[in-house]
Amino acid sequence: MKYKQLITSLTLEEKASLMSGKNFWNTKPIDRLNIPSIMLTDGPHGLRKQGGKADHLGLNKSLPATCFPTAATLANSWDKELLYNVGSYLGLEAVSENVSVLLGPGLNIKRNPLCGRNFEYFSEDPHLTGALASEMVKGIQSQKIAACPKHYAVNSQEHMRMTIDEIVDERSLREIYLEAFRKVVMDSEPKTIMTAYNKVNGEYANENYHLLQDILYHEWEFKGVVVTDWGGNNDRVTGLLAGNQLEMPSTNGITDREIIEAVKRKEIPETVLDQAVNSVLELIFSTKQEDRSIRVDYEKHHELAVDAAKRSIVLLKNTDEILPLATGTNVAIIGDFAKVPRYQGAGSSLINPIKQSNALDVLTHSALNVVGYGQGFKRMGGKSKKLLNEAIALSQQADVVLLFLGLDEGSEAEGVDRKHLRLHDNQLLLLKQVARITPNIVVVLAGGGVIEMPFVHQVKGIVHTYLAGQGSAEALKSILLGEYNPSGRLSETFPVKYEDVPSAPYFPGKEATSEHREGLFIGYRYFDTANVAVLYPFGYGLSYTTFTYEDLEIDQLKVSFNLINTGKVAGEEIAQLYIEKKNSQIFRAKRELKGFKKVFLDPGQCKKVVIELAERDFSYFNTEVEAWVIESGVYEIQIGSSIADIRLREPVQLNSNAAPAIYSKEKYPHYFEGNVHEVGDQEFYDLLGYHPPASTWDKEAKLGMNDTINQAKYKNWLGKAIYHLIMLASILLNKINKPLAANNMYFILNMPFRQIERLTGGKISRRSVELLLKLINR
Repeated sequence: MKYKQLITSLTLEEKASLMSGKNFWNTKPIDRLNIPSIMLTDGPHGLRKQGGKADHLGLNKSLPATCFPTAATLANSWDKELLYNVGSYLGLEAVSENVSVLLGPGLNIKRNPLCGRNFEYFSEDPHLTGALASEMVKGIQSQKIAACPKHYAVNSQEHMRMTIDEIVDERSLREIYLEAFRKVVMDSEPKTIMTAYNKVNGEYANENYHLLQDILYHEWEFKGVVVTDWGGNNDRVTGLLAGNQLEMPSTNGITDREIIEAVKRKEIPETVLDQAVNSVLELIFSTKQEDRSIRVDYEKHHELAVDAAKRSIVLLKNTDEILPLATGTNVAIIGDFAKVPRYQGAGSSLINPIKQSNALDVLTHSALNVVGYGQGFKRMGGKSKKLLNEAIALSQQADVVLLFLGLDEGSEAEGVDRKHLRLHDNQLLLLKQVARITPNIVVVLAGGGVIEMPFVHQVKGIVHTYLAGQGSAEALKSILLGEYNPSGRLSETFPVKYEDVPSAPYFPGKEATSEHREGLFIGYRYFDTANVAVLYPFGYGLSYTTFTYEDLEIDQLKVSFNLINTGKVAGEEIAQLYIEKKNSQIFRAKRELKGFKKVFLDPGQCKKVVIELAERDFSYFNTEVEAWVIESGVYEIQIGSSIADIRLREPVQLNSNAAPAIYSKEKYPHYFEGNVHEVGDQEFYDLLGYHPPASTWDKEAKLGMNDTINQAKYKNWLGKAIYHLIMLASILLNKINKPLAANNMYFILNMPFRQIERLTGGKISRRSVELLLKLINR
């Protein structure tokens, strides 16, 4: 151990104290031995250091910082260099505020587009997620602080997130949900990793021996610190033994005492505690620098925020080349989002931006002739004849209508899942009425992810900005006017309707468990394999120029081809490499992304593009031998502009002495067909390898410490009263336009009783909680 001598000087009580926070954001110091306190704080897309009273959910304002596009937005850039630069700037701002650990990036796989936190996650694809997250981690840690990839693992829903049991088979776990984390650990060596709130196959992620010991530490050889999500500790002793070192936030010494007592009872060998202390000390001393007097050039950081937004915005439709707009075009700007931008998500990642403009102001001072602005609709829903009529009248004065639509702040947030993929009815009504007046409509969408678009045939242009940060307005202007050629490509599939989503029949787990019956078939892996029509495919996005692919060559594991800009303007193309196994004897997706390159080309320019593959790219996880193996046979290398636009193909033969396939078509018929909406109990249990617990609560059973406040409503009048009081508060907050606070009521409802004592630092004692449970159970 690196700090063995220092550790011998620590008392048992001091060692235990290093295992939890001093307060909401800091570790405990030990002044007599010159062990300092370090600060951890939120920062997936911007530093959220709170200047006043700390809270996890973003209610109290934080210090000003650069608000970069969210991960869901940045993922559409497919730009590794950009992600590194954003990470580096995030790290620099953290250093300037004496922050040692930046809690991000979030890299959970988007199992379902309704997940309320998808705006913080990159993609439905583990290869793309891992490649981009790795670069962001490298960028953050280039500033000599720690990145903290999260939430390990299978944080697929927000509803009941602190207790839900994610039931997922081992192969899907390895190939889909853990692969991005593996790439980040192996490629970027993060100093910390944050565990998820949820259970995975019956064990809380923070004390899941298989996830932490078997995989993270032993297979991937992770050398850093595992930190809980805030309030994510269940059993402190079990968590420490599994490999969690740091619990956050402070519990006012409650769980420290549990560690001390466990060591005295020989439940925890003191050598295990010493090793955990060593890891925490390494984190403290490697990120706590002597001189942190760094001045941040926030104007330069804003310029990168604008550039990141430009590279990430996706042009989805451009009929009759309505875009880019010519100088002097008469445009009407309609929609509340033009004046009050939606540029970031809600919850623990809420940033207080250094500067921020809106599209209305930026476009009014551009080369366009803005004939007027109309709000068009109430932001939070509800009809307004006055706003509608004003917008209709304004539309008649313009050559082109720029219609700003999107998801409001209450539609997607940490702690609560989306209810549907639709826009508010008042927005759809507005579009319908404007379309009766003119076909020249460009819809500008704002939101953290997938949106249903029943209006797609009623408009000529669609631009999806996602949540593009503080530079979103300037970035949008440059794309609308053709100053920048859009290069964003979708990092997730847009279904025609929600019911088409592979996990739709199983999402969310409403009470006890969430069964991943769709298995491997997440996103494009399902739509492509099952041949289900989509609105916009994975990897899709339009440009103001055209590209041609030629001369595919494969030499061992090196793939090369020529890419030519055949249009009239410069632009960037994202060349995507997919691998398809021909005549596979195991069920698998039809094809999978295994490489990509973003290439800039002037008009007429040709570049040779080289993508290196690895044997791992041809492998699947065989649960019988518990290893990654290659199935012998023919694989087709495919190069394209999206998964639905393959331009070049070339077969390669691979031979392997690996174990035989164990996934027979007779045993797994629905998985072989990709028909995962119809997976029955026995087929899923065979795949899972065990019979999972009931998916619903036993309403007659007594509530315990690991049950939630939400469950109290099934008991007596007291439980119902507590539930309805919290719900009433949520409704009232929402009515007075505080959707974030309203969503936090759901966080309280889904909180287990065990957390009450810890999160209040013992102000509400365990005995008081037990008494409350006793009264509710009566």
